[in-house]
Amino acid sequence: MLQQDSNDDTEDVSLFDAEEETTNRPKKSKIRHPVASFFHLFFRVSAIIVYLLCELFSSSFIACMVTIILLLSCDFWAVKNVTGRLMVGLRWWNHIDEDGKSHWVFESRKASPQEGKTVSEAESRIFWLGLVACPVLWVVFAFSALFSFRVKWLAVVIMGVVLQGANLYGYIRCKVGSRKNLTSMATTYLGRQFLRQTTGDTQTSSGE
Repeated sequence: MLQQDSNDDTEDVSLFDAEEETTNRPKKSKIRHPVASFFHLFFRVSAIIVYLLCELFSSSFIACMVTIILLLSCDFWAVKNVTGRLMVGLRWWNHIDEDGKSHWVFESRKASPQEGKTVSEAESRIFWLGLVACPVLWVVFAFSALFSFRVKWLAVVIMGVVLQGANLYGYIRCKVGSRKNLTSMATTYLGRQFLRQTTGDTQTSSGE
């Protein structure tokens, strides 16, 4: 089913071209795509390691910067186009229509009840852990570079924040849907917390 958000020209659709062999497998805890899982973490972890240790092994800032940017670029492409689709059945992309208007599309694979669930729990944990943790580290590096006046590294760190943050945002949109759904989820959560708090206070007062 195709749903389009008129506010930001985005679409939330089902992933239509995922591998058939993946959709026919039951949900398991084992890793079904070891190569994809490896490269999901390899490029982003390598970029962080190079950033932390490059000055110990090389005095060339240009060489370090180019290496980090190459690793970040490879990670962005691999996570956006390969590992998200294989590991969690999600994908986001952009296309331009005949009128030259840009559209952002956020896809998710939804298996039918007869097919069962298609995502490996182990792969899902690896995917989301790497997707969330690494951008957080780059944000920490950004503040560190800013407050320590390492201005030359600031551009590299911002590149890490932007590229990995873009993938994080894209996959969150794939997972929960449009911005309206995000707002609805936040409102529902806050409402439940308020209701629990109110109920707890009422029970405490009654007990007294």
